[in-house]
Amino acid sequence: AVADVPVALAYYVDRLGFTCDWSFDEAGVTFVAQVSRAGCEIILGSQWPDRNGQSTLFVSLDLPVLEALRDELETRKVDIEAGWWGYDLMIVADPDGNRLYFPYPNAEVVEAS
Repeated sequence: AVADVPVALAYYVDRLGFTCDWSFDEAGVTFVAQVSRAGCEIILGSQWPDRNGQSTLFVSLDLPVLEALRDELETRKVDIEAGWWGYDLMIVADPDGNRLYFPYPNAEVVEAS
């Protein structure tokens, strides 16, 4: 969930390179929108304010595609975090704190002991 759909929509389109597929507006207010990029679709909604910023989405990409995406996002000045989920991750957080996790493929998984 997001606090302000137009703000989130602008971030996903302008900063992350998604396309807006559709939106639902009522009385001049946008409540829901869908963005997509390369077959990944995300619905942005503001109907659940108690859930703002609590979403995590894992996006699996082949290594050359992930590396190209990282280069593109760095060029767009997107903040990228390094993460760990038993393997290395590239993490991007939207303005509400929702997180996109991009695992590095073929990374060796280390078991916690």
